[in-house]
Amino acid sequence: MVALVIALALFFDFTNGFHDTANAMATPIATGALSPRVAVGIAAVLNLVGAFISTKVAKTISGGLINHGQHGIEITPTLIFAGLIGAILWNLVTWVLGLPSSSSHALFGGLIGAAIVGMGFNSINLSILMSNVVIPAVLAPITAGLVAFLATRIAYAVTRKRQREGFRYGQIFTSSLVSLAHGTNDAQKTMGVITLTLIAGGIQSEGSSPEFWVILVCAIAIALGTYTGGWRIIKTLGKGITEIEPGQGFAAEAATTAAILASTHLGFALSTTQVASGSVIGTGIGRKGASVRWKTAGRIALGWLITIPAAATVGALAAWATELGLVGIIGDLVVATAIVVGIFVYSRRSAVTSHDLGLEPTQFVRPKKRKKPIQGGARS
Repeated sequence: MVALVIALALFFDFTNGFHDTANAMATPIATGALSPRVAVGIAAVLNLVGAFISTKVAKTISGGLINHGQHGIEITPTLIFAGLIGAILWNLVTWVLGLPSSSSHALFGGLIGAAIVGMGFNSINLSILMSNVVIPAVLAPITAGLVAFLATRIAYAVTRKRQREGFRYGQIFTSSLVSLAHGTNDAQKTMGVITLTLIAGGIQSEGSSPEFWVILVCAIAIALGTYTGGWRIIKTLGKGITEIEPGQGFAAEAATTAAILASTHLGFALSTTQVASGSVIGTGIGRKGASVRWKTAGRIALGWLITIPAAATVGALAAWATELGLVGIIGDLVVATAIVVGIFVYSRRSAVTSHDLGLEPTQFVRPKKRKKPIQGGARS
């Protein structure tokens, strides 16, 4: 059972990677700062590196969100298995809809729903849930949006139109930082789940940090997922909310990086998707003449609101089925596999690739260098 849960956790980590590629690379792809394939390649490498930087978020999940009982941790690998099913299915549903929802909140929701069915409402540490998950979920996108708004105003105030193409080069740096920061936060959530499973299975002691092999396999899984692209959500975030110019992209990525790194330092299990979306909306408001497509923004916000309860519902149903024993576990696997396959088959009917983003890899546009004026020429 422990081995099955670890495999399922790594599959969730893979879906987290392609679901969240847009957080770092939607804006540089939209502005032409990076070609799509180069962008996802950079994001994959830096997600891999970022996963090794910190483990504070992993400890929040493995030792804080689920309460311990009188005899230590009471959640079982079977319940974690059910929670992961809820998280994976919600991730794939929102992916096929092109909706940038939170993989983190899907994971929390799935675990919460399964834990409530298996151990009751008292199993959830509400103080940790509120302080490390819910409150950051509200404040982080608002803060990032405000910072992005101010940064966009400043960027456009201190530069002239012909100078703003230079922000394309700045975007390469800031989008790379977002990818690195994403690895420090999101990869750790799967590390925390695997560590929690090992503790629940009696393989690892309570309060211990993730083992090196756990960090390594989680880093590889999220990097591979990132490299697959997640083009549907990139299209929504890069083109669906507002038309992004290089100056806006630079401001959005800088604001996103600051918010993610601050949250990682504090151990907050932040939704990087919410932060990135808030930053893009902030730049749309901040640039004079730009318009925000509030209908799309509203769909995204609705996704934020229902992610935890939706994933919790699926996790609870899966946990209820596991109470039937081996038959229930096999039933969960069969149903979940059928849904996953069905989603992928359905997605092929309206496939979105890098060629659908409005900028082909061969059409990457570099800023034109201005010709220097000829000195000493005749005056008219």
